[in-house]
Amino acid sequence: MSMRLVEVGPENVDAAVALRVRPEQEKNVAPVVTSLAEAYAYGERAWPRLLLDGDEPVGFLMAFLDMQWNPAEDPADRRSGLWRLNISADAQGRGYGRFAVAAVADELRRRGAGRMYVTWETGPHGPGEFYRKLGFTETGETSGDQTVGVLELA
Repeated sequence: MSMRLVEVGPENVDAAVALRVRPEQEKNVAPVVTSLAEAYAYGERAWPRLLLDGDEPVGFLMAFLDMQWNPAEDPADRRSGLWRLNISADAQGRGYGRFAVAAVADELRRRGAGRMYVTWETGPHGPGEFYRKLGFTETGETSGDQTVGVLELA
């Protein structure tokens, strides 16, 4: 495998938008097209990337960078983490998700972050167990109806 992340641009945006997770996972993660619209809206606070194995698109991720977490409650609380992770239905179970999470952790470390946050939908097809296996612990918080997890990057 030759996994790598690339920026989403004119040459690969159609491939990114065409990525689909398994049907039972669709309720757990927004489609790539929604993430790209949010990346446009959030500008430098979003870090969208296409995950390739060789030249084959196998996934998409988007990190959030130094965003206000809950401005009404604590305007100084700024966090970074994994916003979206979409691994193509036929590419799951091959280590791409693990690679994607590690790549975001590396990028956040490079930017000086000490923690990486993620949120996930609970339920039978939710990714909670995946994130816990990678070392995320639940903070006890929720974001909307999603569980919040944190990974120490030290």
